[in-house]
Amino acid sequence: QVQLVESGGGLVQPGGSLSLSCAASGSTRNILVMGWFRQAPGKERELVASFPSVGRINYADSVKGRFTISRDNAKNTVTLQMSSLKPEDTAIYYCNAVVLNFRRYDCWGQGTQVTVSS
Repeated sequence: QVQLVESGGGLVQPGGSLSLSCAASGSTRNILVMGWFRQAPGKERELVASFPSVGRINYADSVKGRFTISRDNAKNTVTLQMSSLKPEDTAIYYCNAVVLNFRRYDCWGQGTQVTVSS
């Protein structure tokens, strides 16, 4: 099993910056991908950015050029640096890990609120 604990989030003005961090514990050697999803009120959960152990980093079109994902395999952490934030970035942000252990499955953090408002 993999456990994910998020930190960061909060209230920020439009145009501001915020950083989210996620620490993984447990069977971290089985993690294939770490990333971030978000879910705004009344909307489906959507991918924000993903950082695979092998392959290319992926960003949602809506955050390209504004958000940066980074991953520290030694510390088992993934960080989402968000800048030029917009009100439409307001959502609950969830840390995600894709794990392969006999089968492939998703693990989720508890979620952290990001609110962009003046």
